[in-house]
Amino acid sequence: MRTSQPQTIYLKDYSVPAFLVDHVDLRFELYEDGTRVHSSLSIRRNPQLADNHGALELDGDSLKLETVALNGTNLSTGQYQELGETLLVPDVPDDFELTVVTWIEPQNNTRLEGLYKSSGMFCTQCEAEGFRCITYFPDRPDVMARFRTRIEADRTAYPILLSNGNDVERGDLADGRHFVTWEDPFPKPCYLFALVAGDLVEKRDTFTTLSGREIDLRMYVEPRNSEKCDYAMDSLKRSMRWDEDVYGREYDLDIFMIVAVDDFNMGAMENKGLNIFNSSCVLASQETATDLAFQRIEAIVAHEYFHNWSGNRVTCRDWFQLSLKEGFTVFRDSQFSSDMGSPTVKRIENVTLLRTAQFAEDGGPMAHPVRPASYMEISNFYTLTIYEKGAEVVRMIHTLLGPDLFRKGSDLYFERHDGQAVTTDDFVRAMEDASGRDLSQFRLWYEQAGTPVLTVSDHYDEQAATYRLTIEQSIPDTPGQQDKKPQHIPFALGLLDSNGKDMPLVLAGGSDDSLTERVLELTEASHTFEFTGVTQRPVPSLLRQFSAPVRVAYPWTREQMLFLMKHDTDGFNRWDAGQRLAVDVIQGLVSAPDAGEIEPRLVSAYRHLLSDASLDQALVAKMMQLPSEAYLIELADSPDVPAIHQARERVLAQLAGALREDLLSCIERHADNGIYGLTPEEVAGRSLRNTALAWLLHIGDEEGRDRAVQQFREADNMTDRLGALRALVNSGFVQEREKALESFYQQFSADPQVVEQWFSVQASSPETGSLEQIQQLMTHEAFDWKNPNKVRSVIGAFAGQNLAAFHAADGSGYRFLAEQVSRLDDSNPQIAARLVTPLTRWRKFAAVHSEQMLSALERIRDKKGLSRDVYEVVHKSLAG
Repeated sequence: MRTSQPQTIYLKDYSVPAFLVDHVDLRFELYEDGTRVHSSLSIRRNPQLADNHGALELDGDSLKLETVALNGTNLSTGQYQELGETLLVPDVPDDFELTVVTWIEPQNNTRLEGLYKSSGMFCTQCEAEGFRCITYFPDRPDVMARFRTRIEADRTAYPILLSNGNDVERGDLADGRHFVTWEDPFPKPCYLFALVAGDLVEKRDTFTTLSGREIDLRMYVEPRNSEKCDYAMDSLKRSMRWDEDVYGREYDLDIFMIVAVDDFNMGAMENKGLNIFNSSCVLASQETATDLAFQRIEAIVAHEYFHNWSGNRVTCRDWFQLSLKEGFTVFRDSQFSSDMGSPTVKRIENVTLLRTAQFAEDGGPMAHPVRPASYMEISNFYTLTIYEKGAEVVRMIHTLLGPDLFRKGSDLYFERHDGQAVTTDDFVRAMEDASGRDLSQFRLWYEQAGTPVLTVSDHYDEQAATYRLTIEQSIPDTPGQQDKKPQHIPFALGLLDSNGKDMPLVLAGGSDDSLTERVLELTEASHTFEFTGVTQRPVPSLLRQFSAPVRVAYPWTREQMLFLMKHDTDGFNRWDAGQRLAVDVIQGLVSAPDAGEIEPRLVSAYRHLLSDASLDQALVAKMMQLPSEAYLIELADSPDVPAIHQARERVLAQLAGALREDLLSCIERHADNGIYGLTPEEVAGRSLRNTALAWLLHIGDEEGRDRAVQQFREADNMTDRLGALRALVNSGFVQEREKALESFYQQFSADPQVVEQWFSVQASSPETGSLEQIQQLMTHEAFDWKNPNKVRSVIGAFAGQNLAAFHAADGSGYRFLAEQVSRLDDSNPQIAARLVTPLTRWRKFAAVHSEQMLSALERIRDKKGLSRDVYEVVHKSLAG
């Protein structure tokens, strides 16, 4: 394990690789006590590098080196050196074959990087730097080679042997063993290498491309999961067709394979032709997966498939360019999900994650640009900034260019760089060349960290019938970056008249057209836009569809928010107005906890949502969800977590009490009809029913309790069963809660993914998630320290969702998290580093919290043998 003092790596120091690898020939001998890896590399000096006569340096980690051979001749120990994590071969010709044999122990690999064992199967995870845990190699994404892989194993224990590309040879060996050889015809970086060996069930289907080629589709799962493959397979076929229709991208191999793995640090991995998925992100059935899980699976399957072009065929030159593939692909999978479901709901979900978590990241010690300038450990930069903000940057390009020119730009990008390792600048340049637009200033989105703040003021001149809008932009300082330049920001807006109708937007000095929505382009620190022919004072609808990842500061009145909540023709802004109103009411109670009745118009607004059947029910389902405590904390300066929790609970209780009859009517109106489907309308109906149920139980309503118990008992789908369970768990009905929890576990104890949901429901609830109860969950028979999903479902849910308990005034939550991070750091540093995140925001909180969070971080810092992963996060959090 890499525990040496981390060194900072800088983008400015990038240089092309000294050696290129044209072909890789691998042979794996898989045994129960370890694996022998034979690696033959066809290597040549890089002609792009002047005066290139140096030694060969290969990366390696946790390897036992057995032999090294140069052009078929074994080298003596004096002819090569093992220097820490480097294999150095000083005297090599310009073009040669290097053969290296290493011994590794996958069965003891708890880091889940490189080759490891999960539930009895061998599998790999090589992104970002896991291949060096398998064999010595120039482990960087700009070294692309063709791979041929032979896997040998016991036939009985491992009948399925998989790797990238196409199956070209197979046969029997002595002692009951067998082999399969795979060949990938396309050059790829080593991070896309994959291997799987196990006793798996194969599910097959086919897909016919637009050009008429038939693609063999295969899913491999453990036998107990054989009935949970259909939805992922259907999602894959929808993704393949959509990518052909929308981006003109056709699949290039003869086989596409998916494997489900229980022990996995990430969600999924786009290895060329052999995608490996966290089981929770690919396995689903009506009985075991919620609606949100189905939607997540569809999105992740699409994301990994779309990587075949935006990530595999065109990949990253270096890891600073990670968002080149991840941001672009998240944007593509968001487009896909919007087309498959409700575009407005998808946009709300994306922005909720962005504003709650990514904005927090932008305001914390790990803040970094979409294209970072430096890092210590690259695994720490698989962040929301790289993925979600990166996707927003691509989305802004789409907004500025329009769909036709954006498609022209993406076509040019794929055509120009197919088979290459490139940069974000290459992507932007393709968009410029295809559209004729100058995006020079726009590139600052890749270079500057932080969330821009747009301060908006307006003035209406009734006599002149003009409306003037002034927008000022600023970007807060972030670690290592101050005095930032104005960015190029697309700002979509509309103006509503007193009847809620969109008004024509005629810019002074512009064309006299009848547009009712415009995208203003902000490029200066301050802009003033004047609209003419405005016959009455408008209500502004700002940043429609959240056209840029920014904060907007505008003095909305409650009357304006109520008006927009009811009338805005932009679905996203309609939802956002409701969120702003609820935030305003809750924040008012935080600052004045003894205030009397809450805003009565809020009750009326929610009653309208529940009673007006003509409204888009998918949008209503989102509008009925109050702002989360995490979002309220993010909005506050020196947040008082208990006060925020109590204020939100009070608003929820008063709303539920006032709307009791409306909630019961909502439950009746959306009663289960016995037919389970996943249309936006059906998903919205279940969401509304379960929200109403949760609100009723929040106020201790006995009829609501009886309905929840009945729904839990009779539900034919996991959405309703888990919805009823969650409502009971978060209620004061202790007997019913305990009985439901016991029944749920007994029914699903053999299904790891469902048990993870059972853990999470308890760990995230103030009623069942006290620190003592969390510690009890960690002693449960189903909890497994080696399984990242189990760790996330208990420790992650407690620290990230059960915020009142985590931020207990005595600091016990912080000390607990520090202890668990330190324990995990010895076995799985990646997961440990991600769990530290709640402590990194210590400066945001008042002294009663911040001092104890700081102390917890210092305890982690002082641990002996701290991994690079955790070292970087902790030291950056403590810096300054």
